[in-house]
Amino acid sequence: MTLSKAEPMLGRIEGPCVYNWRMSWFVYIAQARTGRYYTSITTNPSERIIEHNSGQGSRFARQQGPFKLVYISPPLTNKSAARKREIQIKPWNRSKKKKLITGERT
Repeated sequence: MTLSKAEPMLGRIEGPCVYNWRMSWFVYIAQARTGRYYTSITTNPSERIIEHNSGQGSRFARQQGPFKLVYISPPLTNKSAARKREIQIKPWNRSKKKKLITGERT
């Protein structure tokens, strides 16, 4: 990927503050040992599953884990876009989520 002349200045912050202006957000679906699906958002799905499986996260995650990561969305540009997609997917029934996971049309 090549950067335009303006891009190298974007996201540049002086001092100890760290900011990644290219950070993508993802919606992920994890499957619990019980077979239930858990849908959420993160910037790092693989790391988030490790956190869930070590007892960090929601009560559902602690009670239903360990989890297996079964779906990661295409990258979304910001947290708001990821949250909107999560809100769209969460109420889906199991069959519709399974179609998303397997790549069938939903």
